[in-house]
This record gives sequence, C-alpha cells and structure tokens, in this order.
Amino acid sequence: MDVTLILESLNDAQRKAVTAPAQPMLVIAGAGSGKTRVLVHRAAWLIDVEGVSPQSLLAVTFTNKAAAEMRGRIESLLGMPVNHLWIGTFHGLAHRLLRRHWREAGLPPNFQIIDSDDQLRLIKRLLKNLEIDDSRWVPREIQYFINAQKDEGLRPKHLDDDGDPNRRQMIAFYKAYEEICERAGLVDFAELLLRAHELWRDNAELLAHYQRRFSHLLIDEFQDTNAIQYAWLRLLAGKTVVPFAVGDDDQSIYRWRGARVEHIHQFQKDFPGTVVVKLEQNYRSTATILKAANALIANNNARIGKNLWTDGVDGEPIKVYAAYNERDEADFIVGRLRDWIDQGNLRADAAVLYRSNAQSRVLEEGLMNAGIPYRVYGGLRFFERAEIKDALAYLRLVSNRDDDASFERIINRPTRGIGARTVESMRAYARANNCSLWRAASAVANDELNARAANAVLSFLNLIEKMARDAADLDLSQQIDLAIHASDLINFFRKDKGEKGETRVENLLELVSAGKSFKPSLADEMSLVDEFLSHAALESGEGQADAWEDCVQLMTMHSAKGLEFPLVFMSGMEDGLFPHQRSIADPSGLEEERRLCYVGITRTMQTLYVTYAEQRRLHGMDKLSHPSRFIAEIPGEFVEEIRPRVQVSRRLFSPGPRAASKATEAELGIRLGQRVRHDKFGNGVILNCEGQGAHARVEVNFETAGTKWLVLSYANLDLM
Repeated sequence: MDVTLILESLNDAQRKAVTAPAQPMLVIAGAGSGKTRVLVHRAAWLIDVEGVSPQSLLAVTFTNKAAAEMRGRIESLLGMPVNHLWIGTFHGLAHRLLRRHWREAGLPPNFQIIDSDDQLRLIKRLLKNLEIDDSRWVPREIQYFINAQKDEGLRPKHLDDDGDPNRRQMIAFYKAYEEICERAGLVDFAELLLRAHELWRDNAELLAHYQRRFSHLLIDEFQDTNAIQYAWLRLLAGKTVVPFAVGDDDQSIYRWRGARVEHIHQFQKDFPGTVVVKLEQNYRSTATILKAANALIANNNARIGKNLWTDGVDGEPIKVYAAYNERDEADFIVGRLRDWIDQGNLRADAAVLYRSNAQSRVLEEGLMNAGIPYRVYGGLRFFERAEIKDALAYLRLVSNRDDDASFERIINRPTRGIGARTVESMRAYARANNCSLWRAASAVANDELNARAANAVLSFLNLIEKMARDAADLDLSQQIDLAIHASDLINFFRKDKGEKGETRVENLLELVSAGKSFKPSLADEMSLVDEFLSHAALESGEGQADAWEDCVQLMTMHSAKGLEFPLVFMSGMEDGLFPHQRSIADPSGLEEERRLCYVGITRTMQTLYVTYAEQRRLHGMDKLSHPSRFIAEIPGEFVEEIRPRVQVSRRLFSPGPRAASKATEAELGIRLGQRVRHDKFGNGVILNCEGQGAHARVEVNFETAGTKWLVLSYANLDLM
C-alpha cells in the first residue's frame, strides 16, 4: 500500500502518533478528536510500513462493538483480512487465553462462564445452603464485595478483616463462593481477568512466550482501566512489548466501576521515555461548544491538560433555561424538540441527557403527551423498571387481593423465606379449588406447611392486611410511600452498595413524586390508586419507539459517552442533582462529576440547551434548587439566557413585600408559579397577580408568546 494513503486523512498530531518509532506512547485524545482513527491507522502503519506481522499485534478495548469496528476499519484500510490480529475486549482476550491454557490456569477444560445474574443466583444458593438469612446478608452486597476484591487482584487469603466482624463474614462468603466455583468449574467475569493475570504472573515461561509473540500493544479507552486490567497490561508489556495507549483523563467517568484515571499518570512512570501526543483538533462540535468545555474542565486539578479547538464555525451560544419546576423544564424541552422536528430534522438527531435515571419520568410523560416517539438509550422506561414494578405490585395487591401476578411477584421480595416449593403448593391448591393464590396461601399455611414456612406466609398476608388498614386515610403519594417503606423495598435496595442499588432507591422515591403530581381524570369511575395503577400499566406498554425507529434519544450522562448529536439538552443542572449531592463535599468525586459534565457538553455537534429548575419534586420531595456550579464555570460570552432567573419560588416561600398578594391568590383561585394554558398563547407560568373581582389581572410568561398581562375574567385560562 502507498504510505500516503495511510497518512492522507490525518492531521499533524494524528500523523505524529501514527508514525512514531517503537517506543511507549500515550495519546491524549480529546473528545471528537479521532482516537479510533489513530488506533486503526497505527495498526495499519505497523503492518504495512514497519513490516510488523498482524499476529504480533494485540489490541484491547472495552466493548465488542468497538473491537469489531476497529478490526473492520483496519481490514478496509489495508485491503486485506487480518485474521491473526488479536483484537477484543479485556474479558474476550482473557477468555481466549484461558481456553488455550486451561491447565496452567488451574481450570477444567470445559469450564463455564457465568454472567452477573448467574453469579447472583449462585450467591443466593450459597446463603441458602449455609442457612443464612439473606435479609441480613444481602446477596448483591456480597456480589459487589467479591467482584471489587477480584478487580483489585485479591483472593480471600490476601484479605485481612481488620477486626471487623462484618468484613470477616464477607471474606468467609468470598472463600465459600470460590470453593463452589472451583468444584463446578465456573468462572465469572471478574474471575476471567484475575485468572488471566495470575496465568502470566505465575508462569514465567508462558509470559515470556507471549512477550516474544506480541511486539506491540494497542490500548483503547485507557482512562477506563481498573487495577487488574492495568496490572495485566503491565505484565505483558514488560520491557520488550511496546505499549501504545489512547485515552483522555478528562473523560474518565467510571470511578464507581473501578476505573482509575491515575493510570494515565502512572503510565509515564511505569514506562520511562514515554512520548505524549495530544489530539486537540475536534471534528464534532462548534468552536463555542469547545471553548465552553475547555473553560469548564480547566477547574479540575492534576490534569495532563489540553485545549480542544476546531477550524469549523463558531456556532450559536449555549442556551440556558431557568425553569420554574420540573414540569416547566419538561414542557420547554418538548417544545424545542417539536420545533426541531417541524423544521424537518430527524428525531434521532436529538438527545436529552440527565444525571439520574429518576429524572426520565417527567420527560417521558411530556414526550408521550406530545406524541413524540422516544427511546431510553441503554435502559428501561420508568414504569418498566423492576423496582417500580415491585412497588406497584404491593399497591395492586393491597387494592385487589386476588391479583395473582402481583402476589407471585412480591411474596418473596424482599426475601422472607418463602421458597419455590411453598409457592407451588399454593398454585396447586388454587388450581384444585378454583381460587386465587391469596386465598390458597391462607389455606395451605394452616393445613400443609411446616411451622417455619407457615409463619413466613402468614406474616406476608398480615403485612398486606396492615398496609391496607394503614393506607385507608392516606392520599396517593402517602400510599406509595407506605408501600415502599412498609414492604422494606427501600432498605432492601439500599443495602446494595453499588450504583445500581442507589439508582433503584432514587427511582422508588421518584415514584412518590409521580403520585404527588398525578392528576386523575376518571375519579368518579375508579379509586385514585386504581387509576394511577392503570396509568402506570398503560405507560409501561406504550410510547417508547423501537430501536430502529426515528425517535428522540433519552439517556443518562454516563450512557452518552462515545455518542454525538446535532441537538443536545442537558437537563436537571442543579447543585445536589448535578453535581450529585454525594460528590459535592468530596474533591475527587466533584472532579469526576465535572468530567461527566464535560462529556455531556462535548456530545453536542451544533446546538446545546442547558436547563435547570428553581423548584424540583424529585425522589418524593419538593426542593428549592440552585443552578449547578458547572453553569457558572462556563464564561458568560458563550451563554445565552433564554429566561432570566425570576425567583418565583422565593416569592412563594419567603415573607416580604409579596406576602400581601396571598389573599389575592386565594380569592382568585390561582397561585404564583402555577402553570396555565391559553387558547391563543399556549402554555405559561403565572408570575404576578393584582386587583380584585372583575378587575383582577395576572402576569403570565408564555413559552412562545413571552410575558403578557391578562384580565382574569376574560382570559379563560386552564389551570394545569
């Protein structure tokens, strides 16, 4: 191949990285700077120009999709297949090694890989065999502990309990779990990496063989490596294999999964003579977006440092919208999306990003009401999430004892010692007597079960009856709150110390918010709770587009990494939400939150909206909010405020000159900050009111028509 064909599409910095001599390289690749292009062209350069055999290259990345893309692009560039190129994910390559060297790794030849769900089931079975209460020792917490130790390269024998009885028990579980896996020939995902590391560490001759075979090591997304992955890479590299690592310390956002941004700095110490190349030219975003992102991330310390730039257009300023509450925020976003679609743009070219999964509920509702198809990228819609279905099942059973589906879902969730055999005996009785499982449960408990199982079943039945009594005089949101606490679902998920457990707790609390804001339409035909349950069932079954449809993309900031969109909304930009409350007092956590914000901003190709609410009902609570500190870190010259911060919430909740208007509000049947709709001007929010009787006027800020004073008796406003 002509060398110019490999180099012609590269800029100067990319060309420097691709053509570098055989020495350790660290390529700091900014967002949208062409990191995959550099990796692909580096491989092609080594093979076609330097004469390196494809089987002497090992390329590692984090997803199968990225690995397949890299292989395809290398083959396209070279115009020939590269079957001997070892390219794959860390787990995939580790698996390949262990299959080849199962004996040296101490594994049976037919060892089986178990996924995360299989691993959890194995831990539950372990606890059952040990006759240990899994409400005291939560299986997910044990799973998290085991995987965290493996990610650090630690076996039970390496761990000290430090005099802590809880830690001592966790170590004992880890040891028992290992023994089960050894006997059954099972290997979990974390074990793949740990066992592959030990394979090379404990077999010097085998390690030397692979060091002779692989002369070059290409590493993608280097900032996302955890301890065991980096240790494995260092072992292979030794003093002879040339590492070529591509990453971006400013996009390290997976600390909660074990990723260590420190590895980028450690790399230069572990490989003396490392050459650092920075890819700073961006091919994705406008100059304004990049300047804003640069200014934001400059507030982080201990960065290698870079400055993204483009030779493209300056573009429009970042538009900041101060919403009155979360519904005003959702209405604004939906309105701008409708404008975007009406202008002939694809819905799939627009993305709405949020920090917490729980934020999606109000956004989903707004999109459904507007008839705009959407897809929750990398996740489930709010009412489809398992923890939400659990809580709704309690509400359904309280409302209707004969709801067999809800009964089966929650009779042992959280776990209360009611096993599959007990449930099957209930099913058999229900079939034989043509009755519901609820009625069967009482009969079976009294006549067929041993004392322990009978007590567990009767305790569950009594719990539901007590919840029904306690809920009799409560409003909808209080009934939901009762369901998630009396059932112990909150504590059940709170014991899961990982990110997933925290997200599930947030979603359950957001369900309380859903109850507070729910507006019934069939109040005379069914109870409020039954109408809410019907609403939830309908929402979980409709509205989300199929993956191949043209639809708006909803996703968390974390899910957005690696993606790009012409139109982006970053919603919920409030202190305590983003940055998250748990990170504000932790310098390292706050810096990671800022990197996450940087990732969000740099997903934008053309137009970015940043929105926040002065008041937000989230996780079941109403809170006054302050704009995210990250907004203030963007220079004003790159920002356009669509609606200045009016502080309606302060008028409502603080004494002062406005307090005299409370009587007027009560008389007129309206309140400041209330959302209204006008036949001509559309949706708006009440900012002010004055006068009495026929002369009463209100000031309304309409989304499209701006601020207007209207005589209340003639305006025919619909209160929302």
